[in-house]
Amino acid sequence: MTIRVVLADDQELVRSAFALLIGVAPDLEVVGAAATGREAVDLAREHAADVVVMDLRMPVMDGIAATAEIAAAKDLSHIKVLVLTTFETDDNVFAALRAGASGFLAKDTRPTELLSAIRTVAAGESLLSPVATRVLISQYLQGAEVATTPERIVLLTEREREVLVLIATGLTNQEIADVLFVSPLTAKTHVSRILTKLGARDRAQLVMIAYESGLVRPGTRAPLTDQR
Repeated sequence: MTIRVVLADDQELVRSAFALLIGVAPDLEVVGAAATGREAVDLAREHAADVVVMDLRMPVMDGIAATAEIAAAKDLSHIKVLVLTTFETDDNVFAALRAGASGFLAKDTRPTELLSAIRTVAAGESLLSPVATRVLISQYLQGAEVATTPERIVLLTEREREVLVLIATGLTNQEIADVLFVSPLTAKTHVSRILTKLGARDRAQLVMIAYESGLVRPGTRAPLTDQR
């Protein structure tokens, strides 16, 4: 099945370069290229995109507003947004994740990593496992006052809370299964139930909920997954 991609960046050279790169992948297809956030939303709707590769700083409508509109629209809610930025300097990354982005990637990433990232978010996963990403999230949440038992967290069973913590520390379903000594299918089932109970769009939103609720604190490390 071909993954339909819309590119959104205000620099034509960047759009052209990414289009050429993505175009050579047999399972990916660029169906639109936008210079503004407004165009990104419109093209995503017009071409029934699966993934929008989104720059944050664009005219007319920036990437955060465009991401929020895509996440909020019922006819676009299946679309995943992959934000391209720089980890250390972009103050809007956390806001983009709050708006509904499924993850983010550095603009200077290797070509193979970009293609892999598109496939990852299209499959419903999130790009929140790299160390640089966790550090950035921690940076924004340091010192934040958060509730320890918000209503939506109370909906979870003890096991589901445990799984949510593992998700927030960047573990995949396979790694969660390894830590909990369960099958990957069981881990996936737990994740699906957590998404439903918390009304979360994807794993990226689960990470935000885990931090904002106080269930996970900045600096929490993922457990080792090679203990079996």
